[in-house]
Amino acid sequence: MATEFDPSEFVDDDFQTGRKNKGASAASATLVLPGTATDAARAPTREELDARAGDMQSKLAELKRAQQELERERGEIEETRRRQAEFTRGRQEMEQHLTRGVGLLEEAEFGARRDAEQMSRALAGLREALLKVNSIHDETWTKDNINVELTRALTAVENARMEWNSARLKFPLLSSETTALSTPASPAAPGASLEKLMQQKTYAELCKLGLALTWPVALAALAIFVLLLRK
Repeated sequence: MATEFDPSEFVDDDFQTGRKNKGASAASATLVLPGTATDAARAPTREELDARAGDMQSKLAELKRAQQELERERGEIEETRRRQAEFTRGRQEMEQHLTRGVGLLEEAEFGARRDAEQMSRALAGLREALLKVNSIHDETWTKDNINVELTRALTAVENARMEWNSARLKFPLLSSETTALSTPASPAAPGASLEKLMQQKTYAELCKLGLALTWPVALAALAIFVLLLRK
């Protein structure tokens, strides 16, 4: 008859003990004891802080250089914009001034050329009329041809007068000069002459002049005073 099965007969105590020791070692490896720190949570050392500070300083210097470069580029862009605006404004202003100036000068040139042509024709007419008038020699006239020569002379003088009047109408300068020559000098005003005379006299001469002008009045006043005393 078979005997009853005893589980304790097939259990290896050394194997079970080894398994327990391995489990404890793995658990102790995964657990963090209180008071200890990992690499991620530990406080940085002084060297690490110095290195990080140096990196930050380098980054700040790089950012400052970039900011300065951007400021310089912005200044150049602003200067370019200002110059472009000045160029546009100056070009528009000069286009307006030059266009107006060209128009005015062209009109003035046309008028001056027209006046010069008219003046040239008037000058030629005056010279021709002067030549005709100067070519008249009345001392050579005789009794036989005096009427014919006189008619020719009057015709030449009349033509010269017409030429002169036409030139005077076209050029006021001739009329002003003629008026200035024909107008006699106006006499000086009495006040101006008296003032000039007094400026030329000395004090003693002025006293004598005043006495000469006022002695009749003084004599009449003296006579009236004597008459009053007698009464």
